[in-house]
Amino acid sequence: MERKIELHESHPRYLSLLAREKLVTGFKRGLVASEGLIAHGRGECFDYLIGECTIESAKAAVNAASATLLLARYPVISINGNVTALCVDQVCQLNRSLENSAVEINLFYYTKERERLISEEFKKYGLLKIFGIDPKNLVSIPELESNRRFVDRNGISKADVVFVPLEDGDRTIALKRMNKKVITVDLNPLSRTALSSDITIVDNIVRVIPQLIECIKYHKKHSSENDLKELIEGFDNMDGLKKALEVMKSKQVPIQ
Repeated sequence: MERKIELHESHPRYLSLLAREKLVTGFKRGLVASEGLIAHGRGECFDYLIGECTIESAKAAVNAASATLLLARYPVISINGNVTALCVDQVCQLNRSLENSAVEINLFYYTKERERLISEEFKKYGLLKIFGIDPKNLVSIPELESNRRFVDRNGISKADVVFVPLEDGDRTIALKRMNKKVITVDLNPLSRTALSSDITIVDNIVRVIPQLIECIKYHKKHSSENDLKELIEGFDNMDGLKKALEVMKSKQVPIQ
C-alpha cells in the first residue's frame, strides 16, 4: 500500500515538506530524475543555514536580476525537471512578465521521454513555445561535454542573458565564455555556479520566482532605463556571496 503523507500548515517546516512532496510526485510522474532528489536535499542543507527565508543579500540580487532581465535584448529561462516540479506555473508567469523572453528545456540526465513530459507540463500552464526539444535546432556549446552542451540555436544560443535557476557550474562557465550574462539561483554560495555567475540569488527557487515577478512589475511602473542600469552597476555579486556566507556562519546551534 502506498503511503499517504498529510501536510498541515501548522507544521514549522510546512513549505519545505510541501516542496519535497512536489519533487517526489514529479519523480513518480517522470519529470524529475532520481539524482534531482539528491540535489534538492543538498540545497535544503544550505536553506536551513539561512533560516529558510530570503536574506537581505538575496533581495538585492533579485532586484539586480529583475533589472538585468528587463534590459536584456533576449533573455532565456533554462529549465529542468526540478524547476518544473517545484514552480512550473511561476516560471510561466515570469516568462509572461517579460516581453521578449523564451523558455528552454536543458537536461543533464537526459531522456526523450522526460523532455516530452516536461514540455507537456509547461503547455498545461499556457506556454505555447518551448525551445530545446527539436533536434534539428540544437547546437553544441564549445568546450562542454555533458548533455547540457546541446542548446537551441533560437533559444540559449541566441540569448544575451540566461536565467539558470539550478546548479550548473560547467555550463555557467561555458556560457560566460560565450559573453552571455548568467543569472542563477543557488543555495550554495561556494558552488562554481554561484561563483561564476553575474548575479547569484542565494535562496530557494520557490521563494525567488514570485519575488522576481513582483520586482519586474515594480520596475516596469517606476524605473527608467537609466535607473535599471545604475542598479545593475551598483550590484557586487562577490559581496552578496560573502554576505550570504556571513549569515550562514552566524547561525548558532543550541547545546543540549
